[in-house]
Amino acid sequence: MRILILGGTGEARELARIASGERGFDIVSSLAGRVANPRLPVGPVRIGGFGGVEGLRTWLRENRINAVVDATHPFATQVSAHAATAAADLDLPAVHLCRPEWVQRRGDLWTRVPDLAAAAAALSQHGERVLLTIGRQGVGAFADCVRHRFVIRAIDAPQTPLPQRYELLLARGPFTFDEELVLMSRHRIDVLVTKNSGGAQTEAKIDAARTAGVPVVMIDRPPLPAGAVAVDDVSAAVDWLRTVGSHSVH
Repeated sequence: MRILILGGTGEARELARIASGERGFDIVSSLAGRVANPRLPVGPVRIGGFGGVEGLRTWLRENRINAVVDATHPFATQVSAHAATAAADLDLPAVHLCRPEWVQRRGDLWTRVPDLAAAAAALSQHGERVLLTIGRQGVGAFADCVRHRFVIRAIDAPQTPLPQRYELLLARGPFTFDEELVLMSRHRIDVLVTKNSGGAQTEAKIDAARTAGVPVVMIDRPPLPAGAVAVDDVSAAVDWLRTVGSHSVH
C-alpha cells in the first residue's frame, strides 16, 4: 500500500519512521518547503507544493497512492483542504493526524481570538513588550502595531512587512521551560501571542507564561475540513493505516 504523508511536524516524522518499518507499507512524505533546512523524515521525501487541488489529484493518481495522511501543522488550512478534496475526488481513504490542542488551566491568563487580525487588535489591552511566536508567515498582521515592541521568534526570517519596533530571534525549538522563562524575563515580556498548535514540543512557553504571570493572546485553531476523519496521535494513525491496509488486501 502506497501512502502519502503530508508532513512538516514531529508527528509526521514519527509516523513515517514507524510506518516505514511496517511490512506492506510504501511511504512517501511531502513537505511544503517553507522552512530553509527542514528536519527530514525517514524514507522518500518530496519538497514543494503540488499546484492546488488539481496538481495534488494528478500527483496522487500518477504515483498510485492508496491512502493519504494529513499530518501537517494544525494551522495549515489550505493544504488540509486540498488534501481532503483531492482524496475525496479519487475515493482514497484519508485521515487527519492532529495533536490535541492546549486547554486553559488554572493560572493561565488567556485572551482567545479567532485569527491573526483579532490577535493584533487584542494587543491594545496589553503592555508594550510582545513575544510573537506564530511562525514567520503571519507577522505582517502586526505591522501596524506602532505602540508595541516585538520580540519575533521564528526559524527563518519573515518576508512580510514588519512592525516598526522589533527584535528578531531566529531559533528552532523545542525550547525548555527554563529557556522560555529566561527569555520572558530578559525581554521583560508583557504578553505572549501564539497559535493553539497544541502538543508537548512547544508547550513550555505556555507553562512559562503561566508561571511568570504573562498574559497570552491565544489564536484558536481553524476547523478541520468538513467530514474529515481525525485521529489525535501517531499510534492511532498507525492503527488506521493497518485497518485500511487490511481492507485493501481483502
